[in-house]
Amino acid sequence: MDTKKFVPSIWRIVAIAALCCCLVLGAMAFSKPSATSADNEEPAAAQPADEGTTEDETTNSEDPLSLWTEGAASKQALIDYVEAVTDESSPDFIPAEDRVATFDVDGTLINETDPNYFDYMLLVHRVLEDPDYKGKASDFEKSVANKIVDQNENGTKYDELPVEHGQAVASAFAGMTVDEFYDYVHEFAASDMPSYEGMKRGNAFYQPMVQVVEYLQANDFDVYMVSGTDRLIMRGLFSSELCPLNIPLDHVLGSDESLVGSEQEEADGLDYTFSQDEELVLGGEFYMKTLKENKCYIIQREVAKVPVLSFGNSSGDFSMDNYALSNPDYRSAAFQLCCDDIDRENGNLEKAEEMRTQCEENGYVAISMKDDWSTIYGDGVTYVGAEEELAAAA
Repeated sequence: MDTKKFVPSIWRIVAIAALCCCLVLGAMAFSKPSATSADNEEPAAAQPADEGTTEDETTNSEDPLSLWTEGAASKQALIDYVEAVTDESSPDFIPAEDRVATFDVDGTLINETDPNYFDYMLLVHRVLEDPDYKGKASDFEKSVANKIVDQNENGTKYDELPVEHGQAVASAFAGMTVDEFYDYVHEFAASDMPSYEGMKRGNAFYQPMVQVVEYLQANDFDVYMVSGTDRLIMRGLFSSELCPLNIPLDHVLGSDESLVGSEQEEADGLDYTFSQDEELVLGGEFYMKTLKENKCYIIQREVAKVPVLSFGNSSGDFSMDNYALSNPDYRSAAFQLCCDDIDRENGNLEKAEEMRTQCEENGYVAISMKDDWSTIYGDGVTYVGAEEELAAAA
């Protein structure tokens, strides 16, 4: 073999192979984006739905109290307060764990009288209308229910009615488990509101006030419902699927009745041991009506803190308002609803004017349902009570 010819041919092959590799690598380098451009480039931001508006601007433009009239003094007072007490640089800053807000329910968050309180009408239904119970109702229960009917129809006042009603509710539902009682309240909540079209009793919430609760929750306020209504009735209402609010049931406070073991009978609780085979049932005994000063008592007993915010609609809430305004550590505020809308709601102008005067005298912020809210119950709900009253008068 001629080695002189063989060696040059080998190097020729190697050179050709090397050239091919360079060509391939060069083509790959040319087609791949450079590390200084695409690799370090941020992904293109998604375009917002509205051209020319950034995501931050869209979020900031959202009004958490959008159902309140722009420029309403009560709306601005609430916003100013919340912004001040949630700003860590503000002298009015309140730590989240002390931001306690208390709300009355009837007439403050939901329709109050159509034709009477939710819990009053529940008792009337139980004692006078419920085919499974009306034949078993006691004379006392019937007497209380008929007083409510008389009040509805003739405006008769009964000073004893709040306590008697609590006693009648306790006895009329005695023996039910808590869940059975909730189910009963849920069923009643699904009945129609007499003076409205498109609304059930259980969703008769004032939509602007629903926004207030959610606004406070979003700003780390601990929100409590403090009602003169039976606690279990209120918990039934707030656990209904019709309720638009998310309130833990241990934050729903109200008037109290007894709860006993299903096998306890007449034995005193101190002499009785609840067994694993029984259930807790309504005991039939009324304890306390949570109105006026009793609201302060139950707040301290269950919350163990003085509120910084209070919302109500009647003189029965003044004690709770004053309790908040007496807070020794933090800036506080109290708001009272004035039922001055007689077109969209069964309001009362005389009571509304009295409430406005009381607000001025006591330092409460007055909320006008007529002027401060663009809606009360939202779309699809019509108050027909005014039309019926005009027709009856004609």
